[in-house]
Amino acid sequence: MTTSHTLFPLLLPLAAVLALVSVAAAAGAVSTSDFQKITREERNYRQKKVIDVSHKYVPELPAYGSKNGLGNFIRLQTSIKLGDLSNYSFFNLSTHSGTHVDAPGHFNETLFELGYDVVSLDLRTLNGPVLVVDTPRDKNITAEVMRSLNIPRGVKRVLFRTLNTDRRLMHKKEFDSSYTAFTSDGAEYLVQNSDIKLVGVDYLSVAINPKDELTKVHQLLLAPKDFPERWLSFAASVWVVSQRNLFVFP
Repeated sequence: MTTSHTLFPLLLPLAAVLALVSVAAAAGAVSTSDFQKITREERNYRQKKVIDVSHKYVPELPAYGSKNGLGNFIRLQTSIKLGDLSNYSFFNLSTHSGTHVDAPGHFNETLFELGYDVVSLDLRTLNGPVLVVDTPRDKNITAEVMRSLNIPRGVKRVLFRTLNTDRRLMHKKEFDSSYTAFTSDGAEYLVQNSDIKLVGVDYLSVAINPKDELTKVHQLLLAPKDFPERWLSFAASVWVVSQRNLFVFP
């Protein structure tokens, strides 16, 4: 299968798009000028195309290493039907459930101890135009595959559509360890030869299954460049979004 590139004006669902408009002063009423600013920003926002690539949380959604998917992760705590004041639910999920982003400290103890969680990520990287690429269906994402994709310099966000999508792995409850993902040489090629800052993959992990590759790929993609000199200003080299849903694309 030949590789193909598709550019989508995608806004990832991991962050809301906020137009920070200065409205009324703290002690003053909203003026006509304030209202005009808000309506102008609202009009500009509505002109943007937003594509939700996240998977719906359901008990059958696969979970890493599990035969049973997420299971019953939500429980109704209070119910209006039962005479309570409100409907209120309780969630019990890991931080890697469903469509999620890997934190800089996921495979880096130093960054973990320094508190570099997903809150430290810049929302501007998580939102914006994205390039969707189809990878060869008979290979993992190796250095050879990355070279063949010929992703231009300047591209910041890429979603990789692989055999996982064809196999509908995210729609099968039992975890499948034969999924397609990055190899360590593929991850190293991406870091060394592209300007990509956000990577999206179509299954539960960005890295292939063997333990040593799992560690290497994450460390290569998430490690700050020029560590430790620049870690304060740039916590992760590449951000990883797992389990995005590409069935919405033509």
